[in-house]
Amino acid sequence: MSNSQIPDVNTTGSDGRLEHLSDLAGLAWFEVDADRNIVAMSPALEDLTGFKSEDVLGRSSLTAIRCNECLKGCGVFRHGTVRRAQLSIYRSDGTELEVHKSGQVLKDEAGNITGAVEIVERLEPQSAPTGGSSPELSSLLSGLGREFVTADAEMRVLAFSTALPSLLGLDPEDLVGRPLTSLFSGELFAEEGTVAGAILAGERREGWRGSLLGAGGQEIPVSLSIGPVDPSDTCGGLNARVVVMIRPEDLESREAPSFEGIVSRSASMHRIFRIIELLRDNDSTVLITGESGTGKELVARALHATSHRADGPFIAVNCAAIPSELLESELFGHVRGAFTGAVRDRAGRFELAEGGTLFLDEIGDLALGLQAKILRFLQEHTFERVGDTRTREVDVRVIAATHVDLVRAVAERRFREDLYYRLRVVPMEIPPLRDRREDLELLIRVFLERIGRERGRSLRLAPSASRALLTYNWPGNVRELQNALEYATTVCEGQTIHIKDLPTEVGRYGGERMAPVRGPAGPASQASTDSAPATIPPAGPSPLAGRGLTPTEMSEAEKILQELEAARFHRGLAAERLGMSRTTLWRKMKQYRL
Repeated sequence: MSNSQIPDVNTTGSDGRLEHLSDLAGLAWFEVDADRNIVAMSPALEDLTGFKSEDVLGRSSLTAIRCNECLKGCGVFRHGTVRRAQLSIYRSDGTELEVHKSGQVLKDEAGNITGAVEIVERLEPQSAPTGGSSPELSSLLSGLGREFVTADAEMRVLAFSTALPSLLGLDPEDLVGRPLTSLFSGELFAEEGTVAGAILAGERREGWRGSLLGAGGQEIPVSLSIGPVDPSDTCGGLNARVVVMIRPEDLESREAPSFEGIVSRSASMHRIFRIIELLRDNDSTVLITGESGTGKELVARALHATSHRADGPFIAVNCAAIPSELLESELFGHVRGAFTGAVRDRAGRFELAEGGTLFLDEIGDLALGLQAKILRFLQEHTFERVGDTRTREVDVRVIAATHVDLVRAVAERRFREDLYYRLRVVPMEIPPLRDRREDLELLIRVFLERIGRERGRSLRLAPSASRALLTYNWPGNVRELQNALEYATTVCEGQTIHIKDLPTEVGRYGGERMAPVRGPAGPASQASTDSAPATIPPAGPSPLAGRGLTPTEMSEAEKILQELEAARFHRGLAAERLGMSRTTLWRKMKQYRL
């Protein structure tokens, strides 16, 4: 069999039929599995061969749609790809038909062959369409959830899938000849846009996000793949130079189960959602406990948003982030002359929260003196500004949160017992991510989609990376997961995140489930993830070994890695500790493959 080779492409599932755009120029196609059994075929191939899909599905391609070279060994499986090989096939009535056959194997992310797609064209040339598209090609693409449009060298529309005009709200005759840029909003196809440059360079681009621009000005979110058209192909007309594959984003079907912005399907979180709903008309003080990074502020915001105070302000104060000598003024305000630098009267957070909610985060770190003043407010709803004798009264609901074990803090006399019970009218304990692993896959998808939208990319996970993310113990909880995915999308090349793109500790230990962190027995007993390591890594060679780094580079990389791990891969904090900009840090992380 004579054939010409085209580059091999890793593909996954049915989407693999679209990975090499120019190879779909033919209209008659069939798909086989790894055992060469037919699993799908197009209507055009039925017409060409006389075989009906219901008669051949599940049968070996050696006994149906067979060619004169099949028994010698399938060239597609032998070579990976075959381009326009001239051979004969046999129709259902036994007659011989001269054809060109092209094919490409399908592979999973591990590189294992899962099947192949083969395209058959009559030997005599086909007439090229001048607008619209053939029903067979449109049927193939639409069945895969895709539409397409082709354009000439001047970026004017030549051909398109049959459903595209209705998707845009345009008549088909109005679509032919339009500038390609007029179909899309945003900058992707602009003169200086990313995609425009790739088109001019004859490059393929996959996994981009954009929006189709409908006739009424509405934007339709889509994923895009763009590639050059082989001059020998007839997809969309002889003058076609580029094809754009379009996948409308089915946002409704992919909508994640959420409550006031909190994404979860776990029973423990849904019990918390139920309590929040029961508190709609209740101003009871709520104490939210849980490890750092579990989303305590999100729960506090949900309590506010669902309450009768939703139209009022939500004021959040991190009690651990403000020096104790300044925190009293920050909370209660001060009058002019109260202390050096107090040049005018200033309202505190309690006053600013009038009619709404004051969220006191990390209240377990409050000094005892301030604890007494918070207690007084909870009892009497009154306070005085620093340096003032006037007693003020405000209508404010207080919600508090902490990762500290307040029961132990009370026993050690670091936290007032009376304040503890005043705060703990309605207790809520947020479970760590390791105890609601059913949320992991959902959160990963939501974060990837969110990051992809922000960066204009369509992102996916390689199986090894997915396994690492799903088995890692996440001592930093949801915050660590989000930071890890942001890091991975920063350093990964292309649209697929591999295990090498994950933070070191996730990639290194992701194949093994870590033992959960155990705190002392009793309520809110989880140990602080900020004060103690969740895991003790096993001894072994440096994760940087084998990367060809010089001793100087190795030293710098190890220092960067150390600071990143200490900051739980919060890039801004790590960059500050290292005395460099975030941009410099990102560049060095990519350079050292951290």
